[in-house]
Amino acid sequence: MAAFFSHVCVTVTFLTCVLGSQTLELLRASATSGNPTSVPAVLCRCAVYPNVTLCTWPQASQSSPTHYIASYSERHRQGNPVQCQVIPPGSSSSNPASAPSSSSEKLWHCYLPNLKLLTNYIINVTAVHPSGSSSHLSSFMLEDIVKPNPPVDVRISPRKIRDLLLEWSPPPTWDNLDIFPLKYHILYQWENRGIPKFVKLGPVENTTIKLKGLTPGRHYLFKVCATELLGLGQCSAWSSPVKVTIPKTKL
Repeated sequence: MAAFFSHVCVTVTFLTCVLGSQTLELLRASATSGNPTSVPAVLCRCAVYPNVTLCTWPQASQSSPTHYIASYSERHRQGNPVQCQVIPPGSSSSNPASAPSSSSEKLWHCYLPNLKLLTNYIINVTAVHPSGSSSHLSSFMLEDIVKPNPPVDVRISPRKIRDLLLEWSPPPTWDNLDIFPLKYHILYQWENRGIPKFVKLGPVENTTIKLKGLTPGRHYLFKVCATELLGLGQCSAWSSPVKVTIPKTKL
């Protein structure tokens, strides 16, 4: 790491290697002014395995205009990098594979379609502005960044006085359910004298589950997340919660 604050150029290099993981992060920043520029914090995930990979990063905080250049390539193969189409925050070109974000943070997008399985890739995102430029390089494999979008249409059907049927639909952006099935985890919460209690169930490989022995008169909150059947990557964000009160009398 080198920092020469008495000059007009600042350079920072940082290397992180996680043992036992396919992830290699390379962080490089350079500036032509006395203040180091902000390095794009790039996050890549595959929400439609293996067809579409989405990389995002937050809009720079600098007041000066910033534009981005993004490219990617196979890590162990010679050749010119492929330019990635950069989509600004709020653009109508938004890809349906992207998950709705609850954050107010403005995110830039870059889509990497039809990447190869079991292949290391490097993505390079460079922010360019009047005071200089900064870059983020990272290496990933599709199998490590799989993260489906959340399940949808979560619904509850009462059965008996203490039993429920919980149902949901797969994320509509997951195109290849026949080839790459999903499994699901269920999280439900109840109140015990005002203190929330959580129970996580799963995994289950269908889109319904019968829940028995629930407490009459108690309020429950249910959420579902989806993950690739073989456990690639990580579980999706939790679905929108559904609330139900178990009746105290027979239905």
